[in-house]
Amino acid sequence: MSYDNLVIVLVVAAGVPFLLAAVPRVPLPGPVLEIVAGVVLGPAVLNVVQADATVQALSIIGLSFLLFLAGLEIDFQQLRGPRAKLVGIGLAGTLALAATVGWVLYVAGLVESPLLIGTALVATSLGLLVPILKDADAVDRPVGQLTIGGGSAGELTAVVLLSLFFSEHASGPASRLLLLLSLACLVALIVVASIRAGRSMWLSRAVVNLADTSAQVRVRLTMVLIVGLSAVALHLGFEAILGAFVAGAVLRLVDPDAERTHPQFHVKLEGLGYGFLVPVFFVTSGIQFDLGALFADAGTALRIPMFLAALLLVRGVPALAYRSAGLSRAEVMASGLLQATSLPVIVAATTIGVKLDAIGPVNAAALVAAGLLSVVVFPLTALPLLNRSRGSAGSGPEK
Repeated sequence: MSYDNLVIVLVVAAGVPFLLAAVPRVPLPGPVLEIVAGVVLGPAVLNVVQADATVQALSIIGLSFLLFLAGLEIDFQQLRGPRAKLVGIGLAGTLALAATVGWVLYVAGLVESPLLIGTALVATSLGLLVPILKDADAVDRPVGQLTIGGGSAGELTAVVLLSLFFSEHASGPASRLLLLLSLACLVALIVVASIRAGRSMWLSRAVVNLADTSAQVRVRLTMVLIVGLSAVALHLGFEAILGAFVAGAVLRLVDPDAERTHPQFHVKLEGLGYGFLVPVFFVTSGIQFDLGALFADAGTALRIPMFLAALLLVRGVPALAYRSAGLSRAEVMASGLLQATSLPVIVAATTIGVKLDAIGPVNAAALVAAGLLSVVVFPLTALPLLNRSRGSAGSGPEK
């Protein structure tokens, strides 16, 4: 076992924040630079670093932890109540458009699997969306709540579809659905058992006393939940990322007030994820990025704007349903742009798809490139729209 390549990957991960701090007027998301750095240092350009067994193993764990943090971002309060109907309408529109776009591209001979393409287009990068809404003071406004609800629904649906139809371990769709229901029942039991355990005075007191000592019991229990559900997902024939994503959602369900009652807990989890494991995944994705296939000819490069437009169509247009909630035109446009911002699930979908021959290297590279552009272009366009509508929030839709 060698750590040489891992050292380079970690140096890149540590250097990206300093680079971002040096050019504050260029608000690029960290994952974009991490992937680009991996491309430049990898076999595609300088060939300085390779994705050896050590790097790949940590990259897989990083992907699982990224999906866990995405599950932790899901706000279940936004998936019920009066706005749930609008979120449901938007999701239904997204699924219909994703199926249509995938089918059209398949008939045109541009993609290998319409289902994989459609699934990849459904997701939203919740981890990027929430900070942007917070910066714009829009989290508690209707536009923020609907956007987070729509993003949560899209992310959850995409991960479930990806695990249901694209797994190296599962059999037919019918058996996968049955196994998925079994996993759902297990999750329900875990949620109920966790809530009941939390009512135990002794257990609650023990967790509080040990949480911030060297025991770090909350973090340890969380790791048991992540690895345990990932192992169960693998045994049931799904990808481990489904178990990790579900673990995040479970933790959010059983401890919804964690950010208020014990705020350091989430800080510790994000420190472990975004400080170590997740950057390894993004840098490794760049190292494995097939740059040569992407720019083999002009026609191939044109697939990037094609997929970018597909993202905007599939995730952006359904935001029109939010207009009936009193959102202004600027807020609807901002919501659509933010919902169309997607990268982690796209990278996961293309990684799995290439292994299963459900997507070719050319389309995988073009789809990831479109995801990279979406996290750069769409939030930068949405933020001024949110700021413009901030002063008129609550005054009704623009005419």
